[in-house]
Amino acid sequence: MKYVILALVGALTLAGPTDAHGTRQGTIEIIHPHVNEPFRGAKSAAGYMAISNEGAQADRLIGVETEAARKPGLHATEHGGDGVARMRPIAAIEIPAGETVVLEPGGMHLMLMGLTAPLEEGQMVPATLVFERGGRIAVEFAVDPADGVDHSTMDHGADHGAASD
Repeated sequence: MKYVILALVGALTLAGPTDAHGTRQGTIEIIHPHVNEPFRGAKSAAGYMAISNEGAQADRLIGVETEAARKPGLHATEHGGDGVARMRPIAAIEIPAGETVVLEPGGMHLMLMGLTAPLEEGQMVPATLVFERGGRIAVEFAVDPADGVDHSTMDHGADHGAASD
């Protein structure tokens, strides 16, 4: 875990002051919340960040709210025996005391399903992260350059079908 944190800190240091952004509220720090620019016409996008809990007690991210999507939520990527990556909704993301959790491609992340408008590189997308102990934390997701992964075509489970209309 320490190597992941060091790599993240190193990457953010190299990114420069305009690319590395975030916010702190109480013992929770949100580091570089961002969305990789989705492909033109995409109905969904994924959100990433690092969440540091400098408190003495664990917390849990239990929700995300934004006007940018009709159905924002928490997801995890699972890789099946058939080699296909599938995303599934999860109820919460544990943020242990004194640790940093990284939301990244291929792992836990936020899904913005049913985008209400196109997201373009350079744009800032307001959102609120909801924590069990830390409460509501306002953030802005930077729309970063596209990463080549079209999240709108991945299997998000049958319960999400209506959100991509």
